[in-house]
Amino acid sequence: MQRSLDVFLSGIAIILLSPILAPIACVLKITGEGEVFYKQARVGKRGSSFGLIKFATMLKDSPNIGAGEITIKNDPRVLPLGKFLRKSKINELPQLWNILIGDMSIVGPRPMVPNTYARYPIEAQKVLNTVRPGLTGIGSIIFRDEERLLDGREDPIRFYNENITPHKSDLELWFVKNNTLLLYIKIIFVTAWVVVFPASNIVDKAFDGIPPLPDSLI
Repeated sequence: MQRSLDVFLSGIAIILLSPILAPIACVLKITGEGEVFYKQARVGKRGSSFGLIKFATMLKDSPNIGAGEITIKNDPRVLPLGKFLRKSKINELPQLWNILIGDMSIVGPRPMVPNTYARYPIEAQKVLNTVRPGLTGIGSIIFRDEERLLDGREDPIRFYNENITPHKSDLELWFVKNNTLLLYIKIIFVTAWVVVFPASNIVDKAFDGIPPLPDSLI
């Protein structure tokens, strides 16, 4: 049922959003570094690799500059239009194609880069491998202000690895173990809600039993 919904909803979204996506692609082509899409290797279902697609919002060589694979607040690698696309989450919309062709689901664990995936315990990897990664999910909702959490840290990469990654793992495992059609629909609704109302505390009311934030992330 979820896969059927993925195909139906992603197909409809691509059609309805094309009048917005096409102009953005044109603007990106004539600004910044002239790149429209950014494709990056991510870990998918059963540990397979696939190319995740986003609108290009950062300098081409960003993974090898500054904070590497993580993005901090006011990151100098982010292009002018990229700031808006990232804040509004529009940069994620090309992943609708990944969903349509079966690389991803609308809802699931966030698709990880291989380096981050390798830091997860083997048992956690085995559980997460049983589902497709998602455009959104409980981890994406909880860490929607991830850049704020990293702001001002003396060593943001170390803080990310030691504090954010372990809690993301706990959240994603909670999702897989509690995955139902109702939770799928609820996460889609809550995602839309927090994009429009980023300061909302709806997460606390919508999900029961999710792992609480550790003190280091409060």
